[in-house]
Amino acid sequence: METKLEQIAVKARREPNLRFTSLAHHITRDRVQKNLLQIPKRSAAGVDGQTVEAARESFDGWIEPMLQSIHRQGYRAPNIRRVYIPKPGKTEKRPLGVPTVADRALQRSTAEVLSAIYEQDFLPSSFGGRPKLSAHHALATLNEVIAGGMISWVLEADLKNFFGSLDHDWVLRFVEHRVGDPRLISLIRRWLKAGVLEDGAVHPSEQGTPQGGSISVLLSNLYLHYVLDLWFERVVKGRLRGEARLLRYIDDFVICFQYRSDAIRVQEALRLRLGKFGLTLEPTKTKLVEFGRFAQRHAGKRGRNRPETM
Repeated sequence: METKLEQIAVKARREPNLRFTSLAHHITRDRVQKNLLQIPKRSAAGVDGQTVEAARESFDGWIEPMLQSIHRQGYRAPNIRRVYIPKPGKTEKRPLGVPTVADRALQRSTAEVLSAIYEQDFLPSSFGGRPKLSAHHALATLNEVIAGGMISWVLEADLKNFFGSLDHDWVLRFVEHRVGDPRLISLIRRWLKAGVLEDGAVHPSEQGTPQGGSISVLLSNLYLHYVLDLWFERVVKGRLRGEARLLRYIDDFVICFQYRSDAIRVQEALRLRLGKFGLTLEPTKTKLVEFGRFAQRHAGKRGRNRPETM
């Protein structure tokens, strides 16, 4: 099973402009079952109330109809149950989407197949929601960039309601750069349009993708791969005076600069770039922080005991 994904990965790496027109057959009974078994037993149920244990016991009854519906482009994505969880260290809460257990297994399986392609495309600056990478890797790399380069300024950026702001048309256009299988496109469209159950009422989804599903993580990564990562590497860096590095963990990112003038220019260009794709910076959480040997001296001149932190 994994050998087939490895073959996809090799092909994607060798042919960066290739569109894969036949992928749905890689979403197999065995793959879905494997991912179902990896869902923790105590995971919350979705709108159908089915527990992980019940989904496993009834697997033989629902897997074939599910796979058949994908191939005829008739899969009906179940509504998402919305819950709110506390943000660490904050009073506000984060909305979380809870898919049904069966749908969760399918999302994981689909993300697995698509990741075989996109892992060849994603840049080394992207760390979130990727195999064998974590926030620790992102922080270690940031430490290396600041300590080992000529970085004096860091732009810490925060995107306002990122998961809730993704434009569905742009998401599908980005997916279609590499995926030409109409069954997969239909499946992703159904997930994007799945209703959200909250306080007993179902609300339609016109934009955004709920946090909580495996496919949401992949699609959000893909969105910022095209909107931010490639733009910074291919367009922005070549126009700057000094060193610059972007590091991103899903929707959290920092951009490191040698010169403040470069940081100011990029901050304005970034605002315009994000706006084109329906995204906005949260002004109260986006800031330019000075680093390096002069930071302490400059902080004193500005009436602060020590430099800003992030």
